Amino acid sequence: MTQQTKKLKLSAILARHETVLLLVILLEIFIFQSFGRNFLAPSNVSNIFRHSVEIGLLALVMTPVILTGGIDLSVGSMMGLCAVAFGILVKQYEMSPWLAAILAISLGALGGMGNAFLITKMNLPPLIVTLGTFSLFRGLAEALTKGSEAYSGFPAGFLNIGNGNFLGLPAQLWIFFAVAILMWLLVHQTTWGRSLRAIGYASDGARYAGISVRFNTGMAYVIAGAIAGLAAVILVARLGEARANVGIGYELLAITAVVLGGTSIFGGAGSIYGTLLGYVAVAILNNGLGRITAHQIFDQPIASVSRELSGILTGLLLLVALAAGVILKSLASRRARRQSLSVKPTNT
Repeated sequence: MTQQTKKLKLSAILARHETVLLLVILLEIFIFQSFGRNFLAPSNVSNIFRHSVEIGLLALVMTPVILTGGIDLSVGSMMGLCAVAFGILVKQYEMSPWLAAILAISLGALGGMGNAFLITKMNLPPLIVTLGTFSLFRGLAEALTKGSEAYSGFPAGFLNIGNGNFLGLPAQLWIFFAVAILMWLLVHQTTWGRSLRAIGYASDGARYAGISVRFNTGMAYVIAGAIAGLAAVILVARLGEARANVGIGYELLAITAVVLGGTSIFGGAGSIYGTLLGYVAVAILNNGLGRITAHQIFDQPIASVSRELSGILTGLLLLVALAAGVILKSLASRRARRQSLSVKPTNT
């Protein structure tokens, strides 16, 4: 291998979106360790993932949805509805928490099926459909709890899922690993995953190629709903109570992680690898800001950086990621246009 070839390969690696995002994560770690309080302490590293697994789960299943060129704004509200349903089944109907968890996940899948029907059968825009179910699911959760009722007092064995450890790691992190592996296999190793990219790139072309656009797209929303139900169960186990307002804002964080990970908001391009890196970047940002005190940076006796600042920076991060995707797509189109114009026709 020549020196020039090595340089070209190194340049290609450095130019990859995942490489840039990994450097961003390392920069985050450096900043929060420098200005924060014990950011890299084992207990805090454990808390970073213990308190963000639900967002990671939503990001994993949002990836195939966005690959199709769609969006699901209802997953956070679905978490609230599934959490309330779980609490009612366990506390009012004295059901086993494990059976109630299965039913809560099934309810999530049913909600995803509703989204899928409206989008694929009724041909309604995903943004409009999931914006409607965003309000519908949250409204149902609040109606069931009268807006304020919460369910608690769950068995210790169940609560251990959200607060215990297994083999030195938070127990729920092992569930996240299993879902991540499953989604990687589905998206990268199956014809279903390849069809999602084709649908997102050109749905009409995919249809003419013999791909079942409706079924494959619908399955992405059903899976998203089911995993939203799973995330709700894990969150209830961590909080120790089920209430209607759980999962608020989680859809924004999940979308931020997916888009930050390099999945095109227009569909057709993206990876589970990138989503995992995007999730880690968002999780570190949310945790790190809470550990920085303003006087450590500005020498002013101000209280800790507020949660509102975390929301502002997350929103800015999403806007930057979206803008970068649009700019890169525009540059690629211009480059392709210049190349086509530079090709001179040969004389026959």
